[in-house]
Amino acid sequence: MSNQAGSVDPPPLEVFLLAQTAIPAETIEAYLKTDYRFGQGTDLITLHINTRSEALSQLYTSSGYTCGAFITTYNPCGQAQSLATNEAAHARLREKLNTLSPRVIEGAGADPSRNWPEEKSFFALGIDLETAKSLSICYKQNAIVWVGADAVPKLILLR
Repeated sequence: MSNQAGSVDPPPLEVFLLAQTAIPAETIEAYLKTDYRFGQGTDLITLHINTRSEALSQLYTSSGYTCGAFITTYNPCGQAQSLATNEAAHARLREKLNTLSPRVIEGAGADPSRNWPEEKSFFALGIDLETAKSLSICYKQNAIVWVGADAVPKLILLR
């Protein structure tokens, strides 16, 4: 649709952003389909990109926080690492997050079709977007999931 006779609207922002990333399209597609889970038992929350989470909204209400980030250190730049390397980075991330967030919850990113293994992760309440991005860039991650006050998880590409 155009806004004037003879003119053409620019492509949607998502198309522009995908054209600007070094991350393969199939990797981004996998991220969009991933189940981002954190917590345990009756407190388990599963996030899906661009889908509001009522459970997370309730956590925000009970905790007093209005944002959070789902972050991993596993497999930097999408390159498989040994379990020992991934676990060591995960432990370092926990230490750092504990200084930045009032509440850090263990989690995992999981492929619903089980074509790739879960990646241990954390959901950090109260961490702002810029801090989450900077921290994840330090660990050479492709992307993070950040959730604002609307409780709608967004995939944030970092490369």
